[in-house]
Amino acid sequence: MIRSFIVTALAIGALAMTVYAGQSADEKAPATFKVKFDSSAGPFVVEVTRAWAPNAADHFYTLVKNGFYNEARFFRVVPGFMVQFGINADPAVQAKFKNSIQDDPVKESNKKGYVTFAQTAAPNSRSTQIFVNYKDNAFLDGQRFAPFGRVISGMEAVEKINSEAGEKPNQGAIQSQGNAYLKKEFPKLDYVKTATIEK
Repeated sequence: MIRSFIVTALAIGALAMTVYAGQSADEKAPATFKVKFDSSAGPFVVEVTRAWAPNAADHFYTLVKNGFYNEARFFRVVPGFMVQFGINADPAVQAKFKNSIQDDPVKESNKKGYVTFAQTAAPNSRSTQIFVNYKDNAFLDGQRFAPFGRVISGMEAVEKINSEAGEKPNQGAIQSQGNAYLKKEFPKLDYVKTATIEK
């Protein structure tokens, strides 16, 4: 009986790992860590402080370690507001990491250069998309947008990201077709070449 229970538990565990492609739970992030983004607009570095937003920091850490942001396009660029990205180049990969995380209490304001997970109007709907504030956007603080890090170098590169497509790219099409859609319809979008945790 015990052996049967163990085998069943192992099978359930294996199924969970399949569903989340090895991401059945986010890895706990260090208290602080840095992520270097090598982008087509130039390099920039984000420093994450886990105490600001633990759920977001852990999720971001797990995504970066899995190479999730590599080749991701900056698909929503609003000058004077923010730049958003974080839909994987491959729809199959995006589907594996689409699980949402719980909202963190907002401890830091959405200042220029601060990095935050995007979400829908529904609570606890943050998944993989993040944005960098182009200016102080304190009005977002009361809408559950909790910054988890900030750009500490290369903000000039972030501000150079191509904005000619604005908010035109369709997020549903990106989710279902990935970069195949964006390369065809919006070939001039800037993108993340690689995102890596600095040692």
